[in-house]
Amino acid sequence: MGRPAAADAASSLADKKAAILGAALAMFAERGYHGTSIPDVITRAKVGASTLYRLYPSKEALVNAVFVRAKERLEAALTRGELTPAPRPEDPRSYFRALWNRLARFAREEPTAFHFLELQDHTAYLDAQSRGVELRVLGPIFAACSELQALGIFTRDVGADAIMAFIWGSFVGLVKAERTGYIKLTEATFAATCDAAWRAFAAPTKSYAARRS
Repeated sequence: MGRPAAADAASSLADKKAAILGAALAMFAERGYHGTSIPDVITRAKVGASTLYRLYPSKEALVNAVFVRAKERLEAALTRGELTPAPRPEDPRSYFRALWNRLARFAREEPTAFHFLELQDHTAYLDAQSRGVELRVLGPIFAACSELQALGIFTRDVGADAIMAFIWGSFVGLVKAERTGYIKLTEATFAATCDAAWRAFAAPTKSYAARRS
């Protein structure tokens, strides 16, 4: 027996939605929000205008859908596997390294999504859902920085939000430098820069060991 017509229609619409979001992601990453037009997305996605507007009635609705989809993929990349929800006092550096490595893997596996998410300013058009997803993704990282401060491992001279911004910005700058041809990022480079980011805020090992004894 063949599939019901309703199932075929739903599958076709899902394929078109994926084509639209994929085309829009590529164009927003290449040209930015203001440089991307809906007609260009329609042409690239190879769908009809009525299909796109039925799913996304405006460019703002479309870019928010792209943002949420990409941010959720980043969230999945950061939280998959055995990563614990907070640093363990006996081995906090492994938690930090795991987050850094997962971020590096996402940047490697999904460069277009990373470029769109982290190398553009989205504040002008993000809606409440997008802002909620943004906070959900950044929340555990902020909590980890706060916990590392509470454990006496990270300095308390600056706020956890500033520490997170510094570390996050450093990683984004590395990827941007490679994308623009200034450096070549290898696994060794990622590991060395991870250690440098850790040392920027971590207390000397002897001091931490003394506090635990």
